[in-house]
Amino acid sequence: MSEPLLKMNREDERLLIARVRAGDRMAVRELVDRHKERLFAFIWRMVRNHHDAEEICQDAFLKAFASLDSFSADYRFSTWLFTIGYRVCLNRLRRRHPVSGEVDLSALAAGGAPEAGAVESQEAGEVRQLVWSAVDSLSAPQRAAILLFYRYELSCQEIARVLELPVATVKSHLHRGRNSLRETMEALGEQKLSELRNLSRHAG
Repeated sequence: MSEPLLKMNREDERLLIARVRAGDRMAVRELVDRHKERLFAFIWRMVRNHHDAEEICQDAFLKAFASLDSFSADYRFSTWLFTIGYRVCLNRLRRRHPVSGEVDLSALAAGGAPEAGAVESQEAGEVRQLVWSAVDSLSAPQRAAILLFYRYELSCQEIARVLELPVATVKSHLHRGRNSLRETMEALGEQKLSELRNLSRHAG
């Protein structure tokens, strides 16, 4: 994966978008390069299918460039792009049930990310499975709100723009999503513990 580009300040971003609007192909490539990895990571965590995530990202960029004249410089381009990507993502999710993925979100509630190169183990795999089962229990808006808040560190106001919801609704999604995630994780954990105890009894 390529080295992530440094975050642009608002003025540089406005100038870059002006170049894109003027038909500068190099500016188009730069704008895509600056946002493609973060957008893909967000969409992938929503649909957890590589092919679908690639298609959604491509569609989001095409829609964004096609309607760039409607973009307001009052907001960051990334927030606007995530809004478009989320709309496309919802349409895709409505047509199918998400499949199981391979990203460890166990550090999500603490706002952290998994450590690179962590040693894989059977226990780690089981924890990952529990986490994804818990995430699957969330509605799409709750899942998106949790990801945007903890993983991408967006404010509730920014998340409200992305999800096109009132700030109060975003806060409600975060609260309910956290509670549901914790309760599901606890229930799944108890179930797994019970299974292990039963296996131990039979083995003995």
